[in-house]
Formats: sequence, C-alpha cells, structure tokens
Amino acid sequence: MKDKLKYIETSKMPTDIGEFTVHAFTDEIEKKDHLAICMGDLLTNEPVLSRIHSQCITGESFFSMRCDCRFQLTESLKQIANASRGVVFYLQQEGRGIGLSNKIKAYSLQDKGLDTVEANHQLGFKSDERTYENIADMVKYLAIKRLDLMTNNPKKIKALEDMGIEVNQRVPIFSDTNKYNEKYISTKKSKLGHLI
Repeated sequence: MKDKLKYIETSKMPTDIGEFTVHAFTDEIEKKDHLAICMGDLLTNEPVLSRIHSQCITGESFFSMRCDCRFQLTESLKQIANASRGVVFYLQQEGRGIGLSNKIKAYSLQDKGLDTVEANHQLGFKSDERTYENIADMVKYLAIKRLDLMTNNPKKIKALEDMGIEVNQRVPIFSDTNKYNEKYISTKKSKLGHLI
C-alpha cells in the first residue's frame, strides 16, 4: 500500500443488521481514520455491492433530520446483509469534507436561508471538499475486482474510474424527504448533480 494510507487492524463487528468485519486504516498525511465495513467473500469475480460513505455525526449519532446520511448508511448495510456480501467504505470527512465545526457554521447559515452549497461558499469552501483517493488502497487491500456502487452521486463513480477501479453498475439509493431536508435533497439534485 502507499505510504499515505496505513492498514491498522481487523475486527468482527456484530450489529443488529448482521455481523460485519471491519478493517481500520489511517491516512498518515491527513491524520484521519477510515473503515472498510465488510461482509462475505470479497475474493470473487462477481461485482461486490459497495458504498462510499462519508462520516455524518449529526445524522448518524444524533439522528438529525437535516440530511439523508443515516438512512443511506443503514440502507447500504441492510442491502449488503441481504446480499450476504459487500463493503461500506466509511471515510472520516464530515460535512462534505469541511469538518464538524464548520458543518455547524454551515447549518447556521442555512438557518438564515442559504442552501448547503451557498453556505459552503460563504465559509470559503468548495461545494464539496471530499476526496476519494484512499479508496484505491482499500480496494487493493481487500482484493476487490469490481464494484456495484450504491450511490446517487455520479462524481463518486468518476473518481473510482479515474483511479482504475471498475464500477459495474450504479445502484440508486433513495430516501423519503421531510420538511427539514427537502431543500438539502433538492440542492444535491440541482447544484451537485445527484441522480435523485
């Protein structure tokens, strides 16, 4: 593996969805930890059902209704459990890569009427600061040949293909909207190109 991403350890991770195996990695340059949450035999010629998921503490830990992140993570794990094989690449890049404190600043700006993209720009960030280069090392470590990627974001597919990772097909993943995340979902579609 490249010097940037270091494999740390592997452990069983039983959940109420199923029993997964989790592999921990550290990006030694950015000082961030990332996980590959796996189930089943990944050493196959068949496409492996996968999701690239960025950490969302507000949604996943505190059940915020301002986004659809918790649903997407849970639904991905359920689909992997149903297929008995797959992997979630869980990346520590909160708030589309701007970090937790800046995400709360962005929320405050959204409270004043800005959308998620406008709030990021107001804070001096790009619309989306996330990167995906660490996925290449994780895929290599797991010896995955090709992916069926659960995503609505075509930029994730392009990022993987640009790194030489074969994406067999996109698997859409949709959630119901609520009054708190309607604008967020609409902005992902209209300004970020998500296929919703």
